[in-house]
Amino acid sequence: MAKKADVRKGRISAVIVAIALGTLGSGCAAGEPVARVPQGTPPAPAAAAFVAPAPGLIEVAERTASRTPVERPIAVRASEARILPNELDIRADASWGRPAQEPEGEILSSASRCPAEMALVDDRVCVDRWEASLVERLPNGEERPWSPYLAVDGREGSVRAVSRADVVPQGYISGEQATRACLASGKRLCAADEWERACRGPTGTRFPYGDRRQRRACNDDIRAVHPVAEVGALLGIPEGRLWYDGMNQPLINQLPDGLLPTGARAECTNEYGVFDMVGNLHEWVDDREGTFRGGFYMDTTLNGEGCSYQTTAHNIRYHDYSTGFRCCMDPERIE
Repeated sequence: MAKKADVRKGRISAVIVAIALGTLGSGCAAGEPVARVPQGTPPAPAAAAFVAPAPGLIEVAERTASRTPVERPIAVRASEARILPNELDIRADASWGRPAQEPEGEILSSASRCPAEMALVDDRVCVDRWEASLVERLPNGEERPWSPYLAVDGREGSVRAVSRADVVPQGYISGEQATRACLASGKRLCAADEWERACRGPTGTRFPYGDRRQRRACNDDIRAVHPVAEVGALLGIPEGRLWYDGMNQPLINQLPDGLLPTGARAECTNEYGVFDMVGNLHEWVDDREGTFRGGFYMDTTLNGEGCSYQTTAHNIRYHDYSTGFRCCMDPERIE
């Protein structure tokens, strides 16, 4: 990704048309072709509510009882759509609060020095198997899921990171916030070399699954219409404000053909048993200057190929719909 720079106003309309046609990258996270936020500028807050600007059918998410809330899109009339961020995904769900299923066979034996939800990499670091989601700690000591579609601005001290299969991972999070969430669970952000070794697997391949890109192995298919442009049109965000006001809208990662639950692409793994390290969400690593790795569902090529992908254009306080993370920790010592 190029460093942030203002784009002349005369190009805005043409670029928006190109994005709508799917011919450009992912706003900020995959090329930022228009009106980029200057380095160090805090991201725009999530909208207080979604109100569709015109009649018709739109896609919103249906809460299910057996899996992660807000998962399967259903069609509702625009006049009926009211998605309040504080009501998304907040209620406890049957799949939360249970420990991750124990891995089996060789993976279990190699991971005996790590928690069940983590993989032992190079016999020296435990790495979360799945991209992180968050739980919120309540005053009474109980925990409930935090919406993966909401930023945690102002609530950093009340959430912690968890790693679970088949749940929507947390976007809209900065590297600084991800660091605190890992620490709250007794973990830490992965160092860059730890992250890359986990991604490449024990044989050091370019992608988790091998040296050649395989279509649909990971969630890097690229939607036909850019999600920020699509949501911007739904919300009526002016073209000149799209890449300022549109990047943290809760609806973005609820659109179909975008963000997937953790581990949904079963081929996007390696012998270590870590998933989604290419595509799905960018993942912050431990760098005080700000670096995220692996690409996301709209781009895994503009800033490197596969496990080499890294973006350094944002400081650690930045977040948008594409930024996620996973945690690491030291394994138990063998006496």
